[in-house]
Amino acid sequence: MALKLPVPAALRKPSKPGERSNGAGTNGAGTGDGNGKAGSPVVDTVKEGAIDVVGWLDERTGASPFLTGLLLRKVPKGTNWFYTLGSATMFAFAMQALTGVFLAMYYVPSATDAYDSINYLTNDVFLGEFVRGLHKWGATVMVILIFLHMGRTFFFGAYKYPRELNWVIGVVLLILTLVMGLTGYLLPFDQRSYWATIVAMNITGSGPVMGPYLADFLRAGSEFTATTLPRFYAVHMLLVPGLIIALIGAHLYLVVKLGTTAPPWLRADPKPKPLREEVVGPASGNGISGNGRSGNGRSGNGATRADEHDRESS
Repeated sequence: MALKLPVPAALRKPSKPGERSNGAGTNGAGTGDGNGKAGSPVVDTVKEGAIDVVGWLDERTGASPFLTGLLLRKVPKGTNWFYTLGSATMFAFAMQALTGVFLAMYYVPSATDAYDSINYLTNDVFLGEFVRGLHKWGATVMVILIFLHMGRTFFFGAYKYPRELNWVIGVVLLILTLVMGLTGYLLPFDQRSYWATIVAMNITGSGPVMGPYLADFLRAGSEFTATTLPRFYAVHMLLVPGLIIALIGAHLYLVVKLGTTAPPWLRADPKPKPLREEVVGPASGNGISGNGRSGNGRSGNGATRADEHDRESS
C-alpha cells in the first residue's frame, strides 16, 4: 500500500456539491469514461499525485507564503508598462548568464590563446557567432534597461520611505552591471579591448583613496601583465554574477514585502473631499437624527436636541 503524504488543506481543490473528493459522483462512478478525460479516475489520480508532490515540497521548504506574496500581492492603481522595466532587466541578466555559460565552454582565459579561442568560437562552433552576438548586444541592452528602471524609480518617487534600502541595492546593482561590462570587454583580447582596458585602469587608478587599490586589484598587480586577463575573467564570471544574484534576491524580497508605489499623479487627490454629515443615530421622541457641527466650536447631538424641543413644547 502506497504511503500518501499529508497535503495542506489550502492546496486541495474543494469538491463540488454532491461530488466526492476523488472526483466520483454520488453513484460511485467517475464522470469520465476512464480514458484520460476530465473527471476520469486517471485524471483524478494524476491531480492527487501532483497535489501530493506540491504539498511534500511546501512542507519541507515553506515556500508557499513567499510565492503567495509574490504572485498574489496587491498592485496599485495606475500600474503601466513602466513597471516592467525591472523584470526586463532581470530577464536580460538571465540571458547573459545562459549565453555566458555557453561561451565559457570554449573560451581560454590566456594571453596567448584567448583571441584564437574567440575566433574558433565565432567561425567554427555551431551557432557560436549567434550566441556570442546575443551576449555582446545583450550586455548593452541590460545597461540601457537598468538605467531606465532606475530613472522610473526616481521620477515615480519609489526611493522614498520605506524603500530606501531597495534603492541602495539598486544603485549597487547598477555599479556591478557596469563592472561586469568593463571586465567582459577585455576578454576577446584584441587591440581595441586591450587599449580600452589600459585607459580604464588609468582612470580607475586616478580615483581618490580607493582608486589605486581598486586598479591594482583588477590588474592583479601594479602593471598590466599576463595575469590580468585571468583576473578579469574570474571577476566577470564568478565574483560579479554571484553578487548580482544575491542582491537580486534581496531586491525581490523587499519588493514583495513593501509592494510597489502608485504613479505620482494618482497619489494626491486634486479636490478635497467635502465634509459629510455623520448620522449619530435616531433621536428619542420625534425620530430626528443629529449631526456634528464644528462651525461654532460646539458639537450637536440629535437625541439631546429632540429632548429639548419636547420640553419646550410641553
